[in-house]
Amino acid sequence: MESQDLKKAGLKATLPRLRILQLLEKNPQQHLSAEEVYKALLEIGEDVGLATVYRVLTQFESAGLVLRHHFEGGLSVFELNEGYHHDHLVCIKCGKIVEFVDEIIERQQCTIAQQHHFEITEHYLYIYGICPQCQRQKRLR
Repeated sequence: MESQDLKKAGLKATLPRLRILQLLEKNPQQHLSAEEVYKALLEIGEDVGLATVYRVLTQFESAGLVLRHHFEGGLSVFELNEGYHHDHLVCIKCGKIVEFVDEIIERQQCTIAQQHHFEITEHYLYIYGICPQCQRQKRLR
C-alpha cells in the first residue's frame, strides 16, 4: 500500500498515516496494539503522539485498510486487511497470535447458520489456549 491507496480510501497521505501504514506493512504477520505501534514509531525516531496513532488506526479501520480484533482482557490489536478471511489462536499466557484458515470450520459455520435460518454478515473465531513455548516453560518449572 502506498499514498495512492490512502487517497483511494479517502484519506490524505499525511506523514503519520504513511509511517503507520509502512510499519504495519513491515510486520504483516503481527497483530499490533496502538501502544505497540506508538512504541515502534518512537524507536525509529518518529515524533507521532499516541492520540494520533489511535486516531489514524481508527481512520484506517473505517476505510477498510486495517482490521481491529478485540481479544479477552480488553486487548485490541490491528492488522492489515489483506482481503481474505482467517481465524486466530491466542495464547492466554504470552499473547502470541497465530492465524489459520480451515475450510471445514468455515463450512460448518455456514451449515449451522442455515439450520437456524440465520444470515451471516460477518464472523470471527478466536480460540484461546496455551502456545507450545508457554507449555514448555510450564513443564520446565
